[in-house]
Amino acid sequence: MTPVTTVSGRAYPWGAKNIDTDVIIPAHWLKTITRTGLGRGAFETVRAQPGNIFDDPRYAGSPILIAGDNFGCGSSREHAAWALADMGITAVIAPSFSDIFSGNAFKNGIVPVVLPQEAIDRLIEVAKDQIVTVDLETMTVTTPFQDRFTFELDAFRRQCLMEGLDEVGLTLARDTQISKFEEAVASNRPWTTVESGYASIGVEGSRRT
Repeated sequence: MTPVTTVSGRAYPWGAKNIDTDVIIPAHWLKTITRTGLGRGAFETVRAQPGNIFDDPRYAGSPILIAGDNFGCGSSREHAAWALADMGITAVIAPSFSDIFSGNAFKNGIVPVVLPQEAIDRLIEVAKDQIVTVDLETMTVTTPFQDRFTFELDAFRRQCLMEGLDEVGLTLARDTQISKFEEAVASNRPWTTVESGYASIGVEGSRRT
């Protein structure tokens, strides 16, 4: 993943509540196994409506989405996070998120920012013609009008976002420790190694014949 410390720019001032993952990315897009190209299908049913916010040139390429309560509910499809990332969204600000969507967002480098409804209402107004900034260093959302809203994130997930580490990256970052552990196990308990296991099976098998 790309490390995320600050997300700054125009934001989609949407605010819609109870947006499920089928709205974020419709089911017929789930045939793909890659993460690229899904941005074309993001919010497809919303984009079918004339004058929708996602095709408004004022917000083209916005890295932030301001949504309503219970964002990402419904099915657990990770494609929803893939679609958001593919359309360039790096942070979603809402009063609450589905737990599964929130986890998928973290795994794909998207910051789910929880703020009270009053802050959401203010940001929606500001975002209509000004930028919004999400800062993981200070854990704040700010605007050019000196608005400053603090938010919380799990410390481990915050570290992963700032260092650009997904589950694979976390494993690779501990490659040396893992190798040392495996070497110690092989030395102290050689009967647990794969080679030893195969040998034992071979011996037992020969005894039975």
